[in-house]
Amino acid sequence: MIALSTDTAQAEAPLTVGFIGLGLIGGSIAKALRCALPDTKLIAYDTNKDTLLLAQAENIADTVTDAIDESFRTCDYIFLCAPVSCNDENLTALKKHLSPSCLLTDVGSVKSGIHRHIAAMGLSSRFIGGHPMAGSERYGYANSKARLLENAYYILTPTDEVSGEKLHALEELVSAMGAIPLVLSADRHDYVTAAVSHLPHVIASSLVHLVKDSDSENGIMKMIAAGGFKDITRIASSSPGMWQQICLTNTDNILRLLDDYIRSLTHIRGELERKDAQSLYGFFQGAQTYRDSFAETSSGPIKKSYSLTIDIADETGALASIATILALNNISIKNIGIVHNREREEGALRIEFYEEKDIRTARDILRGRGYSIYEKK
Repeated sequence: MIALSTDTAQAEAPLTVGFIGLGLIGGSIAKALRCALPDTKLIAYDTNKDTLLLAQAENIADTVTDAIDESFRTCDYIFLCAPVSCNDENLTALKKHLSPSCLLTDVGSVKSGIHRHIAAMGLSSRFIGGHPMAGSERYGYANSKARLLENAYYILTPTDEVSGEKLHALEELVSAMGAIPLVLSADRHDYVTAAVSHLPHVIASSLVHLVKDSDSENGIMKMIAAGGFKDITRIASSSPGMWQQICLTNTDNILRLLDDYIRSLTHIRGELERKDAQSLYGFFQGAQTYRDSFAETSSGPIKKSYSLTIDIADETGALASIATILALNNISIKNIGIVHNREREEGALRIEFYEEKDIRTARDILRGRGYSIYEKK
């Protein structure tokens, strides 16, 4: 295994890295490697031929193949980036093409299952599970980007049989991509992500269903849903198929935490019934204090939304003026819309950006033009 150092990576012998699947995450890892270690040889397999052609056209993949074949025999690393349901079949096809020194890793958000598959195939000494805590509401290679991994935690779950040398080499490779390696056991990973990612998606979707089922025929709830409700349910717009599979593969941890959550809801229901003012205040204050202690970073399984709200005059051209100012300063807008519900915000125009640097630049420019800016924590 070739050891890497972020300071001396360019002096090392070039790596050969394979990808089984080249979607949003696989594509972003490939692009991050191409940026950080441009001499790396990248080999890609995907069932989508258009994806492979695009990866070649963008000079990301050096070699593409529509089958898992001997193309992967020279790989130092292979990233398993296809859907989890394909891992068994892909590993079976891949096993006979692995070099003795090749390290396997994956990018799935549930780790216990892949660890069991790897053990059953006798590959534990050459596997380290991986989970880059980054994502997007978009999917597919076309939406991948190297910066998706920047400053994101990248959890690594080594087997008991894999060597410390291989773990260290993968940690350095992850760091070279701009991510932050964090080593956990597979079981610990699955419990942690169930709490901070999987259960929140279940809760967000259940809240959306609650409003849908409680709404009137004229859809008044849907019409005024904005501000806080849209923020806490934003993740319900994620891929239904992906979350179905996550719930089916991390079921025990999600059930355990869901039971804890139901008990907490029952407790707060009792406080509401009793009109216990002191307990209710403590409930909200405790949540506020803990939430405000979170680090302001884009790292994490639920991607941060970069948005701000602007107080603008109700007159023709007001929205267009702001859009023009941002465009002239090369700031891309991800989404823009009028906020009709001002329950928590003073402004009327909400703008969402693709990257954190854009929101900082936009804020400074617009404040310099006299606009009042309201940012969400």
